[in-house]
Amino acid sequence: MDVRHIARLANLTLTDAESRKFTSQFSDTLSTIDVINELDTSDTPITYQVTGLTNCFREDKIDTGRILTQQAALSNSASIHNGYFMVSAIFE
Repeated sequence: MDVRHIARLANLTLTDAESRKFTSQFSDTLSTIDVINELDTSDTPITYQVTGLTNCFREDKIDTGRILTQQAALSNSASIHNGYFMVSAIFE
């Protein structure tokens, strides 16, 4: 396996030690994949979602204990104008 070629494709710079380490790790990974590929999965149903849950959303309720007042929200702002944050313009 040419780990340096893969590293170049990923725009990574590897030291010699890293190259030796990753060569071994890639070989182990590919060997494991070969073992998995030998398994007979023809009777295994296709799985795309394992929890059985669908559309698990919380109710959209306002938590009044977490709402800031306008004064509290603006308290650390460097610039305020008419009750709003004032920031530098980004358009010319």
